[in-house]
Amino acid sequence: MTDIKLINIGFGNIVSASRVIAIVSPESAPIKRIITDARERGELIDATYGRRTRAVIITDSGHVVLSAIQPETVANRFVTSKESTNGDDT
Repeated sequence: MTDIKLINIGFGNIVSASRVIAIVSPESAPIKRIITDARERGELIDATYGRRTRAVIITDSGHVVLSAIQPETVANRFVTSKESTNGDDT
């Protein structure tokens, strides 16, 4: 049985860790194009609550999630979640 791992991306919003492909900063032109394309396809999820976008989460389904927390913070939650589950294999 596979457990579903969930990652908090800020303000009570959660994504499935197994669906995340990349966590990137929104600063570069290619990432801005990815955001624009996802908006046009209807696959953009804005989880910033009106705050500045600091992390862009790209999923295996093509959805793009915007978060107001730093990419490093999201990544640390991702790693911490995986480490805590690896110790439970008794």
